[in-house]
Amino acid sequence: MATTANPSRDDFAALLEQTLGGAESFEGRVVIGTVTGIENDLAVIDVGLKSEGRVPLREFAAPGQKADLKVGDEVQVYVDRVENANGEAMLSRDRARREAAWDNLETEFAKTARVEGVIFGRVKGGFTVDLSGAVAFLPGSQVDIRPVRDVTPLMDIPQPFQILKMDRKRGNIVVSRRAVLEETRAEQRSGLIQSLAEGQVIDGVVKNITDYGAFVDLGGIDGLLHVTDLSYKRVNHPSEVLNIGDTVKVQIIRINRDTQRISLGMKQLESDPWDGASEKYPVGAKLSGRVTNITEYGAFVELEAGIEGLVHVSEMSWTKKNVHPGKIVSTSQEVDVIVLEVDPEKRRISLGLKQAQNNPWEAFAAAHPVGSEVEGEVKNATEFGLFIGLDGDVDGMVHMSDIAWGISGEDALNLHRKGETVKAVVLAIEPDKERISLGMKQLERGGPVSAASPVSGDKLNKNAIVTVTVLEVRDAGLEVQAGDDGATGFIKRTDLGRDRDEQRPERFQVGQKFDAMVTGFDRSKKPTFSIKAMQIAEEKQAVQQYGSSDSGASLGDILGEALKAREEKK
Repeated sequence: MATTANPSRDDFAALLEQTLGGAESFEGRVVIGTVTGIENDLAVIDVGLKSEGRVPLREFAAPGQKADLKVGDEVQVYVDRVENANGEAMLSRDRARREAAWDNLETEFAKTARVEGVIFGRVKGGFTVDLSGAVAFLPGSQVDIRPVRDVTPLMDIPQPFQILKMDRKRGNIVVSRRAVLEETRAEQRSGLIQSLAEGQVIDGVVKNITDYGAFVDLGGIDGLLHVTDLSYKRVNHPSEVLNIGDTVKVQIIRINRDTQRISLGMKQLESDPWDGASEKYPVGAKLSGRVTNITEYGAFVELEAGIEGLVHVSEMSWTKKNVHPGKIVSTSQEVDVIVLEVDPEKRRISLGLKQAQNNPWEAFAAAHPVGSEVEGEVKNATEFGLFIGLDGDVDGMVHMSDIAWGISGEDALNLHRKGETVKAVVLAIEPDKERISLGMKQLERGGPVSAASPVSGDKLNKNAIVTVTVLEVRDAGLEVQAGDDGATGFIKRTDLGRDRDEQRPERFQVGQKFDAMVTGFDRSKKPTFSIKAMQIAEEKQAVQQYGSSDSGASLGDILGEALKAREEKK
């Protein structure tokens, strides 16, 4: 029989089970222990087990701080294992804090309450936050209301956060600092906006600048200062007038209390330059200004700070039509303009650039009256005439009927090409219509000749029979002159006769005279002659006059009669 002094094997097993079972129940729990010693960077803690455990001191300190721990302090630790290979208890202060923190965070998350944490590290896409032992993820987009370039000043500082999501099984917590700021800001905005009124003048600080304006902090609430309300003068970008951090005086233009949007203005604090614009800029006044902007339809000219006028493309040049304004003026160029129209209500002034310059059509009329001779380059050939470039960068037109005597307008047009230099006489000038009429044939001596007198001076009609004098014999033909002092022309070798034997230039001599037909004019308006064409024409005329060979008369008889009649006529 077993006694207390001599326990049996069963009693010993029961005692052992009782002892081990109680110890094993510690594992996975948070218990309270007492600090019994501090060895180097470890705290020795007794939690009531047969052996003590050691915990690194850093687990008792907040990020970036030293542990405030001394012998005798009671602390909460997590029992990971009752005994390790060395016979010591495996304890963790971090696990204890984490478990306690999760319990607390779940309660706060259910109430959507804010929690306090410390940003202590960087990870991909954001930062890590210590929430009293639990580690949470702070996305980069949730750090502040606006993007923050440097987060260093926000690290290692206790501050409030809003829990967005948490999953205890996965150990995942997502928090937001931005949500807290927006909520606080909304409360401040709501209170501040009630104290503001439209028309009120207030000081603010420029916080941000965009292409369309600047955001001004009015002491907890932002207002938009649009680029069009910065100044009466043209402002291409707000950065030309403002810098971030500038203190500016603005006027509240509009307040939308529903959306809490505030529109601000600076130019409203200045005097309006359009007041009295009609008196300052009367129609017809000549002014100087600076080109501020160029568009496809014209150029804007600043007359004074805040007042610009438009020079329409049609009012930019007397002579340059359908040209982009940028090829006539340049930005910042000083120009003289004439006021054409003023509309103060619409804040519009129409200006003329060409009106401030001499009208080249009037200048041409003064320098080249009707009847004077001019010279210029053929700028363009159209189906109805030629355009000639003249002095003063103006063009004159030669109608096809005024190009040459004795030929059709179509043939006359073919005599000239673009780029050729020609002479003409001024026939008419109409400055108001920007039109100059020229004539080229009027420079030639005489005019169109009659049928009875086919040659007059050096004027010839096409198909006229004239007497010519041989001036030079060439292999290609004859150089001849019509009449005694008429125009000189050429007879090609093939036009010296109908028969091949007659088409020999050497059978003619210088000074020899004979009849030939005017067949046309070359590009230089020199006539071309033909004996062959004359012979063919005479043959046709003879056949018509004396009948055909069917009447019994031979072709030789008919031509003989025709030649005889011609000699008698002479």
